[in-house]
Amino acid sequence: MAGRQKLTATQLAGLVALLLGTLVICNDFTALNVVIPSIETAFKVDVTTAQWVISGYALVFGVCIVTAGRLADMFGRRRIFFIGMTIFCSFSLIGGLAENAWVLLGARALMGIGGSMIWPSLIGMMYGLLPEERAALAGGLLMGVAGIGNGMGPMLGGFFADYLSWRWIFFINVPVGIIAVLAIFWAVPKDGDDDTKEGIDYPGILALSLGLFLLMLLLDISADFGWLSPMVISMFAVSIFLLSLFAFIEKRAGLDALVPEDVFSNKDFRFSNISVLLVSAIYFGTLLYLPQFMVKDLGFSALQAGAGLLPMLGMFALSSFVAAPLYDRLGPKLVISIGVLCLGVGVFILSWLQAGTTFASLVPGMLIVGIGTGLFYSSITTAAITSIDPARSSLASAIIFMVQNAGGAVGLGLTTAIVVSAPSLADGIDRAFFVNAIMALVALVVSLLYVAGPLTRDNLLPWRKENAEELAE
Repeated sequence: MAGRQKLTATQLAGLVALLLGTLVICNDFTALNVVIPSIETAFKVDVTTAQWVISGYALVFGVCIVTAGRLADMFGRRRIFFIGMTIFCSFSLIGGLAENAWVLLGARALMGIGGSMIWPSLIGMMYGLLPEERAALAGGLLMGVAGIGNGMGPMLGGFFADYLSWRWIFFINVPVGIIAVLAIFWAVPKDGDDDTKEGIDYPGILALSLGLFLLMLLLDISADFGWLSPMVISMFAVSIFLLSLFAFIEKRAGLDALVPEDVFSNKDFRFSNISVLLVSAIYFGTLLYLPQFMVKDLGFSALQAGAGLLPMLGMFALSSFVAAPLYDRLGPKLVISIGVLCLGVGVFILSWLQAGTTFASLVPGMLIVGIGTGLFYSSITTAAITSIDPARSSLASAIIFMVQNAGGAVGLGLTTAIVVSAPSLADGIDRAFFVNAIMALVALVVSLLYVAGPLTRDNLLPWRKENAEELAE
């Protein structure tokens, strides 16, 4: 550890600039969650329509992100970031000025294209900026700031809705986005010359985009139409066909493949994503139903429920920062496994809630879940991205995000199915969180057996290795 390369002033300035961009995109993800009632009132629409301000953005973001990550690796991450931020800020301004709901929904959906270009570009630039031995620092800072942004979002959204206007959630993106662009233009080195011999896999892009669109759309509407409705079943069948067609196309696309063979066949990357899928299924369900319990059983307002998640989100951010030195000291497998274990323990504690449970009783479980997810996401991101060619880092981050969203959607569906079948909300959450705790055990086994990295005495007792090295010197 003593021999690690010290960061230069240029690298530090680049980190600050990239983290500002991370804050913009992550804050925007959650800021609108608490202002849906304000949008309903402003445009005289029902909650089903207003909710598409969130769902439409997430849908387009999820559909486009793999393509955007591949383009960033091919044509330059800084270049794709600038294009993405221009799209994001332009349609954010249009959304803030919208005179009817349809303009707002359209602008918000198109913001998803910009966001999908920003996120993998940021991650690729972050890991490319730092030397390989400091990769854990990139993951820790990235997820720590992402946690801060996600935690700030509901608070900032509630402040604007109460004291200014919900429109300022859109307006604020413009000056902050411009500052992020200028900072990255100044502090992050230019992209290398575009000498790629790889082409754009248009059939693969089309098959993947349509398949993901249908899959994510059916996950969103299944609660309204039912999982066994003919429309949902048909959409599922077509999406599976399109995603299978995508895999078939990729096998024959060679260097032009949207997801090249070296990524498809990488065992460490594949099992990292399986861990992400399982953990996200657990975490997203927790994020959805804890606020619902606070509102419906504890009588919290939407803003108070958003603030009620701060123990979990704050600990997520803090443990993400701590994860970097732990990753360097203990290795990826152990830190990731500790994170999954903490998540399982925290969810198990939360599964004991009942109708008379107080907010104070929720805090210990939320803190432990925050510790676990912070350690997990920062470490698994670094482990997955560093397991493949650095030239593929933006694509890798995009795939991780896509898998995270897919796991979250599956988890929300499973948790919702358990909750609605119970006699009360508290009973349903109790049962669902117990199932999630069991799922965490499965994720722990996957992490211990298959995630990259050794599990040796030196990992478990790192101070003994350091003492031996000092004696040898």
